[in-house]
Amino acid sequence: MHSVSPGHVLWQIAESLSPEDRASMVVVGSLAAGFHFFGESPEQQLRTKDADCMIATEKAVVIATNIVERLFKENWTLRAEGDFGKPGNANTPDAELPVVRVFPPNERNEWFLELLSCPNEGTVAKGRQFQRLITSQGHFALCAFGYFALLEYEPKETPYGIRLASPEMMALCNLLHHPSIGPAVMKDTIAGRNIKRANKDLGRVLALAYLTTEGNSDALENWPAVWRAALDAKFPDQAASLLLSAGSGIRALMASEADLMEAHWTADNGLLVSKKVSLEAYRLTGMRFIADVIEAIEAP
Repeated sequence: MHSVSPGHVLWQIAESLSPEDRASMVVVGSLAAGFHFFGESPEQQLRTKDADCMIATEKAVVIATNIVERLFKENWTLRAEGDFGKPGNANTPDAELPVVRVFPPNERNEWFLELLSCPNEGTVAKGRQFQRLITSQGHFALCAFGYFALLEYEPKETPYGIRLASPEMMALCNLLHHPSIGPAVMKDTIAGRNIKRANKDLGRVLALAYLTTEGNSDALENWPAVWRAALDAKFPDQAASLLLSAGSGIRALMASEADLMEAHWTADNGLLVSKKVSLEAYRLTGMRFIADVIEAIEAP
């Protein structure tokens, strides 16, 4: 995993896309958070291997196909590593198709772009939704994950014509994905070992909270109102119950020293790599997050 400049990565993506493609895209994940908090600062980079780009339009399949073909013409190359690196064909089931992962020209193995989509509005997908992309290099899946609709709520503009998911929406999405510390694990490329997926994602919530309060010590107090508005807009039938359940995962994380330490380690070597936040400062962020945000959304 390399340290990258969020501004450089966004510029590289924007340079390879048409204005229409850029307008249909919302960048999510580490890259979105990194640019939001660090902008163009060369001193404050982050460690990430992928640039997650969500196509937020009803024409997602058409736009995504156009983007993929354009990137191929711009000499972007497929990331072929892993179990799902090889493109499928007409006989490949949707659930077995790989997602599009492509390296930019001249920066192979430093980072790659990954294409995602937004689920149908008003639905809460517990797993994944698949749409098939048929390209000149084979068949791929355009995947949407549960609660991704929140990531297109009031995205932030950038000078590159590409919008970013807001920190508060990324935090809420991760919380809803992990109401508990589940057993699912993933390979951490820095540690060279498996870590709990929930710890990484919930750990990022606290990293986002830390960076938010670093710029404005009272900023977290604004999150509950934004969360309510977003859930009312995207999932009106489930909004009340989702608010009441959003804090269970982070409470479980704070109650387990081993899980909190693993979450801190992943955040400290990822989004917070340029900050070097101590475990105690990270723990205090969690306590404040529960007090300022979780307890506020649970209040009658």
